Amino acid sequence: MIKKMIKQWFHDRFDVEGLKKPLEKQLTKPLPQHISWFHTLGSMSLFLFVSQVLTGMLLLFYYRPTVDEAFESVKYIMTVANKGWLYRQIHAWGANLMIAIVFLHMLRTFVTGSFKRPRELTWVVGVLLFIMTCIFGFTGYLLPWNQLAYWATTVGTEVAGAVPFIGEFTKTMLRGGSSVGGETLSRFFVCHVILLPWALFFLILFHLFLVRYQGMSTMEAVGEEKEDKDPKEAVPFFPDHVLKEGVVWFFMMGLLVTLSVLSPFDLGEKADPLSTPHAIKPEWYFLPLYHVLKYFPKLVGIFVVSLAPAFLILWPFFDRSKERHPLKRPISITIGILVILSLLFFGILGYVSESKQTIFGKVYEFDIYGIPHQVLNHPSS
Repeated sequence: MIKKMIKQWFHDRFDVEGLKKPLEKQLTKPLPQHISWFHTLGSMSLFLFVSQVLTGMLLLFYYRPTVDEAFESVKYIMTVANKGWLYRQIHAWGANLMIAIVFLHMLRTFVTGSFKRPRELTWVVGVLLFIMTCIFGFTGYLLPWNQLAYWATTVGTEVAGAVPFIGEFTKTMLRGGSSVGGETLSRFFVCHVILLPWALFFLILFHLFLVRYQGMSTMEAVGEEKEDKDPKEAVPFFPDHVLKEGVVWFFMMGLLVTLSVLSPFDLGEKADPLSTPHAIKPEWYFLPLYHVLKYFPKLVGIFVVSLAPAFLILWPFFDRSKERHPLKRPISITIGILVILSLLFFGILGYVSESKQTIFGKVYEFDIYGIPHQVLNHPSS
């Protein structure tokens, strides 16, 4: 009876049937036969964004964005607040996983040629989402106000300051002064909790609209896609693909909790502007590009590094071939493999640079470029 009354109440005020039709159309929209678990990476990214928003809201109950209280407030969250340690670890791991998953989602799109006409704009928006996700990580990294975050931000803003013409202005705008301090923390906080979430939210909405409006790409060449798919060959969006997405959401939830419990991030020491730690490095997602800068003069290095996001955005307009299948795009796939290998190579070099490592019982000291030098008088050598 109550259900009937509620239903009638909505029918009297809204065109329920008119609203149901587009919803049913989207739910019953057939997907290409090659759709697999790799096509749930976008859903994983969406789940992690929702997780970041929810855990971030919980952390805001106790976090204080000031130089005197930021570190202590995070320490309080991790040691005193009820389940605070878990929410903080889920938030920290979620940031890292979100960057990794969004990158893998882009990689899957590249390999399957899904960026080709008519989906160039979907790719461009996806690249912007990836860039903004990295900026999200950069702004959030400073908020605990510990030593590594403080000095990594100092180095990062110095790199921004080296950009010709606008560098000094950009550095001052980011820092709010000549050095990283309370004004920097305040600006990063506003960007991290207000500006970036809303910007990312609307970009995600636009991205999802484009995906649902244009449909999932097939493996057929450009211009040969069939608009009306054979029901026997198509995969229904609901319930088949929706079920897959539900499974990966539960998987990601379990992964976040597991990593948070078994491999928590250490808070470290409070930021000290008078004590510079050895071998300051950015987070892993900036490490390959940061290490590349070491091999070039400052201006040349910045130009080389800035080519990466530019090429990503413009790639659909460079790759003009009509083929989508990876085996029919040997040049594009080769370029993609070389890019991935170079990221891994420079990332590993950046990780081991300015450190001592024991390899096959011998101790090596890696210089600033990641080149090893054996330590001959070391006891282990």
